[in-house]
Amino acid sequence: MSKDLKKYWKKNLSYLAILLSIWFLVSYGLGILFADALNAYSIGGFPLGFWFAQQGSIYFFVALIFVYVYLMNRLDHKFDVDEK
Repeated sequence: MSKDLKKYWKKNLSYLAILLSIWFLVSYGLGILFADALNAYSIGGFPLGFWFAQQGSIYFFVALIFVYVYLMNRLDHKFDVDEK
């Protein structure tokens, strides 16, 4: 593997680590660990902790997919491994 491809792979793994950390924080942290504290607030008439556990985390997951696609397209173009 060339040095450029190692950099590409390393950057890809760093993107994955960051996005999966956000995913974990939202799904486990906001939906379970901090649910009681978040339930002091409400969104749409539902306690915020419940909302994150049922719906909010899904919105974050879809947003994370779009962010990953954007970042990878940019990275592919930077390392000239994109589809032309």
